[in-house]
Amino acid sequence: MTITIKDLGEIELLSRLKKFMRYGQIDDDIAEINTTNKSLLINTDLLVENIHFSEEISNAKDIGWKCITTNISDLICSGSANIISFTVGLVLPPNTHWKWVEDLYEGMSEAMQEFGGEIIGGDCSCGETKIISITAIGAMTPPRLHRGNALPGDYIVSTGFHGLSRLGLALLNSEQLPSEVQISHELIGRAINAHKRPYPALKALKALIECKPESISWRAAGTDSSDGLIDAIRGICQSSNCQAVLSKTSILKDPDWPDDSLWDDWILNGGEDYELILSLPKGWAEALCKKFKSAQIIGFIKQGKPNIFWDNLEKINIEQSSLFQHF
Repeated sequence: MTITIKDLGEIELLSRLKKFMRYGQIDDDIAEINTTNKSLLINTDLLVENIHFSEEISNAKDIGWKCITTNISDLICSGSANIISFTVGLVLPPNTHWKWVEDLYEGMSEAMQEFGGEIIGGDCSCGETKIISITAIGAMTPPRLHRGNALPGDYIVSTGFHGLSRLGLALLNSEQLPSEVQISHELIGRAINAHKRPYPALKALKALIECKPESISWRAAGTDSSDGLIDAIRGICQSSNCQAVLSKTSILKDPDWPDDSLWDDWILNGGEDYELILSLPKGWAEALCKKFKSAQIIGFIKQGKPNIFWDNLEKINIEQSSLFQHF
């Protein structure tokens, strides 16, 4: 029987590719390169038209912004507060308008003016579908956040709200909402902006660095919630071989978010929120929540086979079918 990539799914595909790399290399979204003078973090993301972006709901400037900021988020959630540079690879249909390409790069420039870095090169080719490949380079600074650094007794911290980008996507696509409730104009605006112009958690990382108690080591686990809050915690649990216990009453929601349980799945699994999800020693977690007002302790890490539970011992479904599927 011939096995296809669709049969495997993304998680199994990545698991099988591990044998071609050194141990732990694929547990994060980035690669680490150690040089004599400094260590660099490298990240590459592919964005494919009609899978990762659509011109029907986003203009080229917004797409350019998102190409850069999603890569920056991967650097940030691995511990890089110093964004150095980017290379850009483009696959474009021959009938693509120059104005679209110019606006794409204008959006990239706007993001770099906000977060740092510069474009240093790339490549281009023709194809039937627009594809944008970004390679981002950042300098590694302590702490080196890694999904495999969590230990039992750690507190789990989220640095912001979840569900906004998923709501924004639904609104832009005129998609049916989970239930018929009235949502405010303010929430609509924040949700659409969160989807079109995501804002990576650079301020949260800087706060994490600044607030570390002297008596605590630099060990910390982290990732971002680009594929959803639950998927981020799942990644930490699997890489660290531990369990997570979450508090339902502590999960952050936008103040205008509907008070309806049908909307909870978008908070837990919506994706593209780009908040930091951290596993920290108790003292460091408490210090971060005092320093960074949108940070919240949402659970803790315990010993056991990788799983996620609510604090009432109800197991949370982390089956791949509930997550975004690349294949």
